[in-house]
Amino acid sequence: MLTASEIAVSVRSGETTARGHVEDALKRIDDRDGRINAFQVIRHDAALSEAEAIDADPDRAGLPLAGVPIAIKDNVQVAGEPMRDGSAGSDPTPQRIDHEVVRRLRQAGAVVVGITAVPELCVFGATDSTFGITRNPWNLDRTPGGSSGGSAAAVAAGMVAVAHGNDGMGSVRIPSACCGLVGIKPGRGVVPSDIGNGSWYGMAENGVLATTVSDVALVFSVLAARPEFADLGDPGTLRIAISTKVPMPLTPLNRHWRDAARSTGELLRQAGHSVTSASPPYGQTLAPTEISRWCAGTELDAQLLRDRSAMDARTKRHAAIGRLVIKLGLPKEKGRQRWVTRAERFFANYDVLITPALAQPPKRAIAWSQRGWIANVMSDARHAPFAAPWNVAGWPAMAVPAGQAPDGQPVVVQLVARPGREKTLLELAAQIEQLRPWQRTAPT
Repeated sequence: MLTASEIAVSVRSGETTARGHVEDALKRIDDRDGRINAFQVIRHDAALSEAEAIDADPDRAGLPLAGVPIAIKDNVQVAGEPMRDGSAGSDPTPQRIDHEVVRRLRQAGAVVVGITAVPELCVFGATDSTFGITRNPWNLDRTPGGSSGGSAAAVAAGMVAVAHGNDGMGSVRIPSACCGLVGIKPGRGVVPSDIGNGSWYGMAENGVLATTVSDVALVFSVLAARPEFADLGDPGTLRIAISTKVPMPLTPLNRHWRDAARSTGELLRQAGHSVTSASPPYGQTLAPTEISRWCAGTELDAQLLRDRSAMDARTKRHAAIGRLVIKLGLPKEKGRQRWVTRAERFFANYDVLITPALAQPPKRAIAWSQRGWIANVMSDARHAPFAAPWNVAGWPAMAVPAGQAPDGQPVVVQLVARPGREKTLLELAAQIEQLRPWQRTAPT
């Protein structure tokens, strides 16, 4: 499968056609998605028609994503398609307009071939809902993570080269980690968010999942309307902190994910960076700050449903806790600001923090939506505690592959930097990719 960058170059030059690439992507989806269930909607006729419009565009040579097939997560608007957000209580009426990030992608020449599956209201860390269970292409018995699990599965299975995702508690980085992909969550305000009803109190950001750093950088440059993000150079010599401290107390860390962070640190030390073992002062108040926004944001999103009585029991419980949180006058900005102050103090000595992306390997692909609220919350906390602190802070973070465990499952690290340092993360990720290339997609 060609990368998105290769497709765009080929279509812009006239060597190939957008229709041809979209036909290829649709065929791969038809061949593979029956086993994986990555897609909520497949846009066969509409995508082909939109591809033909790209081919007929006399200005296609100026389109950065000319003819690139892309998948969109099912919690932003795509004109002409329903937005189900993983819930039977959502409105099946087709959306009238595109979300701003979809508009930017289409304006850049990308073709939306489908809409990807999510857990209900994108709340939990495995992708299953009333619409079925989505499976990990590396191991069909495992989840691709959540909530951008459908997007991750589509890319890891080689159905598309890139996909849109968004991230409120790790929902780009967790699926990227489960599926061995590159994924970026930008800092606050870099890409338009407007996700659901308040973007989970500003924690949720739109991002990208892909198999290469250059593809992530290219699509991210379009989402941010900043072409310079696609032009990656040498990151220079950076001060890098390596931490395997788990933010959530009493949470075990799998040794393969621990070793991934440490080996990445050694790789970068040999490349000339200053690498130190050091951990952020997460503190005891961070978890309540995360959880209050997570629950209250779910309640706000539930208010948008056509029939909230149709929600799964676990989501109803989560939203009910969110109602109580809001009634108590929470969440408060001072809780977030206390964490930002601690993080800024830590980053005064470092340019980039590297942690494991997950604490445990991907969870089983089962009907988590039919299990209780406590089982879901405890499983998510044990599985993926490293991501959410940076949603609370509103800082940029990335997932970058770091090899494979003995069972063949990918292992992935998380890169974090201060606000405004997205390009630093991309350039460091590109250096890691050059020094230690990874297998782009799951074995067929």
